[in-house]
Amino acid sequence: MTLKRYLDDKPLYYDKIDCSRMPRAYESVKSHINLPKIVQIVGTNGKGSTGRFTAQMLLQKGLHVGHYTSPHLFKFNERIWIDGEDVSDETLELAHEKLQAILNDEFKKSLSYFEYTTLLAMVIFSKNFDYVILEAGLGGEYDATTVFPKILSVLTPVGYDHESFLGESIEEIATTKINSIQKRLLVSKQYEKSVYEIAKKICDEKKAELFFVEDVLSVEKKREIENFILKNSMPHFQESNLKTALCVLEILGFDVDLGSMRLSPIYGRAQKISKNITIDVGHNPMAAKALREHFKGKKVTLVYNSFKDKEYAKILDILYPIISKVEIIKLENARGMASEEILDICKQKGLECTLFEKLEDSKEYLVFGSFLVVEKFLKDYFEK
Repeated sequence: MTLKRYLDDKPLYYDKIDCSRMPRAYESVKSHINLPKIVQIVGTNGKGSTGRFTAQMLLQKGLHVGHYTSPHLFKFNERIWIDGEDVSDETLELAHEKLQAILNDEFKKSLSYFEYTTLLAMVIFSKNFDYVILEAGLGGEYDATTVFPKILSVLTPVGYDHESFLGESIEEIATTKINSIQKRLLVSKQYEKSVYEIAKKICDEKKAELFFVEDVLSVEKKREIENFILKNSMPHFQESNLKTALCVLEILGFDVDLGSMRLSPIYGRAQKISKNITIDVGHNPMAAKALREHFKGKKVTLVYNSFKDKEYAKILDILYPIISKVEIIKLENARGMASEEILDICKQKGLECTLFEKLEDSKEYLVFGSFLVVEKFLKDYFEK
């Protein structure tokens, strides 16, 4: 059975997660996997861009580097980045064949989509890689990427997301994420002060080294990053992700001259894809705040939809100052979309709200939501 057919039989979402399954599955196959040096990235926002910046910097130091990220927009191959390119179909199928051969029948059947693809990536990364950057999925302590030994953990900004799995408060969410660490933790700039205290407490308990981005970087390096952001016309919020990536390199013992680096954030974060269209897959309040700052002083037509279990009301409240109109993109999903609820909220706020039908050259668009929302827009509207 091909990888695509195999994965098509697995649901993307689960009401309950068996936290013991991935550790047991890895234990059963780890003798067949030659692990590289691993940097795991956990957090709520900025994981993808921070990971990609880090991987690109390591690559440009002459190293063999992999980056595992999720989800994908167009093709599964986007999840596994090797030395600057998405993994090939051939490499994926060969790794799938190997994994099928070493997994027992229980795990072939029971592993979730993300658990299986994480093991698949590690089979690929067994081929003499120097470093691999592993982006956690929705969690930390119980995430599929956490089972592997790592040389460094990185915590990007923590905010509210996936509360049903991670906890109802920032403190609970941060604790779940930080509990994934082993020997060393790098903490990026946080918006909630309590996260710093939790990091200190857990590192003390685990006797782990603790680094803070703002303490690691010199004044000169910070200025260099600010200039790099301006010169390359990157969104301002990428400054934090770039700082964190640069800190990773410094902790690993590499000196980086940003002036000689060619860096680009991962696809889909405040990305301008045409003169009047920006896409963003952030889909949580923290991402909305970054976009409000990014578009400050402007008005945009928001192309949007949300799952019912997300904080769409809070997101619309945050984005209100920059919205001229909301256009709801239709998307069918088993978990249910909040189209009617969004329409009601817009009426209460006095915002014009209609179904999205077509693009108009005279409008400035912000397409915002989950990967599924942005994927729907790109496939059905933008590419035509």
